[in-house]
Amino acid sequence: MTDPTLLEAADETRALEQLHELGCTDGLPVVIPTEVRVERMVLASGWPADMVLGAMGPNLGACSVAKLAACAVMAGCLPDHMPVVVAAAKAVLDPTFDLTEMQATTHATAPLVIVHGPVRNWCGVSGSFGALGPGHRANASIGRALRLAMINIGGGRAGTSDMALLGHPGKFTMCLAEDEESSPFPPLHTARGMNADQSAVTVIGAEAPQSVMGVLDADDPTSGDRLLESLAIGFKSMTTNNAALRSGQAVVALNPDHAQALAALGHDRDSIAEAIMARSVVTGADLATTAAAMAPPVPDRVYRCFKDPSDVLVMVAGGGGLYSVVFPTWCAGPHRNRAVTVEVEVGQACELPETTG
Repeated sequence: MTDPTLLEAADETRALEQLHELGCTDGLPVVIPTEVRVERMVLASGWPADMVLGAMGPNLGACSVAKLAACAVMAGCLPDHMPVVVAAAKAVLDPTFDLTEMQATTHATAPLVIVHGPVRNWCGVSGSFGALGPGHRANASIGRALRLAMINIGGGRAGTSDMALLGHPGKFTMCLAEDEESSPFPPLHTARGMNADQSAVTVIGAEAPQSVMGVLDADDPTSGDRLLESLAIGFKSMTTNNAALRSGQAVVALNPDHAQALAALGHDRDSIAEAIMARSVVTGADLATTAAAMAPPVPDRVYRCFKDPSDVLVMVAGGGGLYSVVFPTWCAGPHRNRAVTVEVEVGQACELPETTG
């Protein structure tokens, strides 16, 4: 294998220190990407090692399958995870994702990877309790593989080309599944051009998740509206880019109880997105009072955070209870850092031989 370039070390302990010294890690220990391990990961992808998926910004490094496989090994991925890693890489390489600009921004933003369809269960990607927290190997390693690729192939290193002023923990990994089994709505990827039985990933540049409390009372006909207003507040806060820059997209992750309650009130995904869009408005006078105003606003003008209901991506995830989550987003770059949905191709993956390497 000629790609990526091979390094040499006396043992794995020294190899790990070498990778740290070269800036090839995210600061945490990694699995050493030996030739055997990388070749096994390449085989699981079903694609040739030297196939280039695209140029990964900001350094425009060639994102070959072999280089991506090395990052997946380092992240702790299993071979079964590799098709999801490939799809996530394809998503951020899409020009509409604005990866180069997102890597270089001073804003605290990171790729949020949402996994849809049958591959969720095949790979063990969780969309339930604590899906963005510790304890879920597939979630942690798939998102981490993408970040390591952004570091080692894209060149996004803190303080030189990754200019996030503080960042947030999702820059290590931020990956979860859509909980389709608990959702009263069709899967999100069906609203984005896919069939329900297809596997897919949706990737969007997002801030850290913001918890939203919602107390729903079946005897209170206003409780659904109050929940929708609470969700919208997460985007129309004058300190968010959604309010200051507008024209972007954002994600709402309803917990199963909130989703079922809204469905019982007659809502579907479209009406929830429309309601949140309608409520996500700010006035020029409000903007003028904050540092979020990027240009002098017209005091009596109403500014919408979103141009279209489809810009509010609604999914179901997490455990049931009081809290759902919103993900404000960056909303910048030539394409406003649009969400990208890519099919996870699993049919071409090869059967893996047994190995002890």
